[in-house]
Amino acid sequence: MTERERFIETVLFGKPDKIPFTPGWPRESTLKRWHKEGLPSERDWYEFLLEILGIKPESVGQIENIDISFQMIPKFEEKVLEHKNGHYLIQDWMGAIVEISDEYDYTYIQQAKDFVTRKWHKFPVENQSDWEKMKLRYNPDDPYRLSKDFSEKCSRIRNRDYLFSIGFAGPFWQLREWCGFENLCIFMAEQPDFVLEMINFWKDFVAKMLTTILTEIIPDRVLISEDMAYKEKSMISPDMVKEFLLPSWQFWLDIIKKSGCPVIEMDSDGYIGELIPLWIEAGFNVCTPIEIAAGNDLIVYRKRFGKKMAYRGGIDKRLIAKGGLVLEKEINRVVSFLLKDGGYIPMCDHGVPSDISWNNFVEYSRLLAKLTSWL
Repeated sequence: MTERERFIETVLFGKPDKIPFTPGWPRESTLKRWHKEGLPSERDWYEFLLEILGIKPESVGQIENIDISFQMIPKFEEKVLEHKNGHYLIQDWMGAIVEISDEYDYTYIQQAKDFVTRKWHKFPVENQSDWEKMKLRYNPDDPYRLSKDFSEKCSRIRNRDYLFSIGFAGPFWQLREWCGFENLCIFMAEQPDFVLEMINFWKDFVAKMLTTILTEIIPDRVLISEDMAYKEKSMISPDMVKEFLLPSWQFWLDIIKKSGCPVIEMDSDGYIGELIPLWIEAGFNVCTPIEIAAGNDLIVYRKRFGKKMAYRGGIDKRLIAKGGLVLEKEINRVVSFLLKDGGYIPMCDHGVPSDISWNNFVEYSRLLAKLTSWL
């Protein structure tokens, strides 16, 4: 099977030749540690891991990206507003005023390079006037949203053997970036019409972008990011999810399904037990990363939801750090149970943190490779 076929067959509860081998992705600080513990600094960590394990890398066709942007155009100017007491006060590209340690810089906000603690001081949308200005940055017909050779690139990748995905923010994620989490929750309680106005704008913007994209290329997967849960609870109640978020999800997923895209995945950290039924109702068929420390239990979810939902993730990062028999026992318990039915790609339940040693990561990956038929 090709990489593309294997992924789709796995998450759709089919019969793949083996399960995709995706142990997880290290952050920058993790790689710095691993370079001190045996990972050569000049080597790609994944290629070197396969070499150690004795897994022959699979050749795939030339991977090509088609350069789609759901982000604001133009972005805000990134600049340092203040530097004192070991901290930077920064205006980021989304217009928020953010404080971070001067150990880092604004590039750590642009990309998830590491686990960086931030403090938000101000957000770009605090009232209706701010919102009117923000809307101007989301013209779906802006020519810069797609590369000039978009159609040619789409034509070249139609017969790909690798997985092609597109992704964008869901309404909760997007409004949180505009308004801030606390402000958004207050608006939901006190100004629900304002919230629905913003959500409907985002719904229509994304729908227009999807229509443009799907006329040229059908992705294998669409990934919608929400990050809408804490430890043990979702950030807003299931009733509020139904009121504010579910209509947008259903609207988009109807467009996506009609295009023929087979995989629609939800990305949310935190405890998702009370959200999965709503995702199933919306039409999602995969979710990730299933953080165990937040109170999630994949065996419980599989028994409760059956084949209505597939999963990626769910290997407790804390146990990978411990290694040894405790890790082996948990992996055998969880992975073996879920792989009986399929619909599961095991991997670390978030970015791989720096308390995981290189040796423990290699041994964890070896266990995973055996259970997923790579060794």
